[in-house]
Amino acid sequence: MPLTFRKSFRILPGVRLNINRRSWSITTGGNGNGPRHTRSSTGRRTTSMDLPGPFGWRKTTTKRRRGGH
Repeated sequence: MPLTFRKSFRILPGVRLNINRRSWSITTGGNGNGPRHTRSSTGRRTTSMDLPGPFGWRKTTTKRRRGGH
């Protein structure tokens, strides 16, 4: 089983800094009152929301690289 590293810090009310072995991200919102927005150092942006019951919604976009095919 591989070892993983992940740590999350609350830096302001409603704002978290998430760190793992390869990148870091900032998460805002999502305290049960609306969508949660995450921006990663790798260019990934995620918007997610908890819905009533066992449901959730997530949309992820990544930055496209120029030049390479």
